[in-house]
Amino acid sequence: MSYESFFGFSQQPFSNAPESRFFFESRQHSEALVRLMHCISTMKGLAVMVGDIGCGKTLLARKLLENLEADKTYEAGLMVIVHSEVTAEWLLRKIAMQLGAKDPGEKKSTILPALYERLMEIYEQGKKAAVIIDEANMLVTREIFEEFRGLLNLEAPGQKLLSITLIGLSDLEQNIALDPPLQQRIALKFTLQSLQEASVSEYIKHRLHIVGCDRELFSPSAYKKIYQFSKGIPRLINTICDNSLLESFLIKKDAVDEDMVDGVGGDLGLKK
Repeated sequence: MSYESFFGFSQQPFSNAPESRFFFESRQHSEALVRLMHCISTMKGLAVMVGDIGCGKTLLARKLLENLEADKTYEAGLMVIVHSEVTAEWLLRKIAMQLGAKDPGEKKSTILPALYERLMEIYEQGKKAAVIIDEANMLVTREIFEEFRGLLNLEAPGQKLLSITLIGLSDLEQNIALDPPLQQRIALKFTLQSLQEASVSEYIKHRLHIVGCDRELFSPSAYKKIYQFSKGIPRLINTICDNSLLESFLIKKDAVDEDMVDGVGGDLGLKK
């Protein structure tokens, strides 16, 4: 028997895999989503969101894409940068393909005309083109940011043809500064913070509700200890809760108390 069966969950509630239905609308996460949607809907050009490791940036990016895809007036794509050896040509080609450009080729001389043609098609259809780039802090060359600036210069009467949202660690701001003219084109910048202590219990209850559990599984003191160890970082909250539920299952206890969380925190090396 798994702990999911023991507690009656439909699935694991605290997986760190980004799944948009687990998106928790804290005040700041909701604000970030509204601000980013506004920047895209008004085609202001470049939006930048930064935040520390594990604070929920990737899940927010997925939720943003989901909102755009649900609205048929957008043609949107999401890219995740997995290493820093990305070239400008590779990135341009991926953006073109994300937006549905046909046969953009491999070189900038063919990619840019194909991308521009596709952006004009989207505009003439009465739609708006948007690209979200997660882990954008992995983009480290001035050439890439110069290309972003060029894309933001593509316009139709009264409107930019492409909205770009860059999401990443705080290094992203320093990288963008490699191209000062692009830095001046930032229409929106938002810093995503960790959850406040009062929001931690609501976050945990939200994820439990999603998997079909609405009873209290964590004691009030357990919530306090989880915040103490996690500092409100969602990824750490998930890891602590997952391990605490596993420990509870192993001793066949139907709730998690402070001592159990304290033991998990020690095992994870979170005690100071």
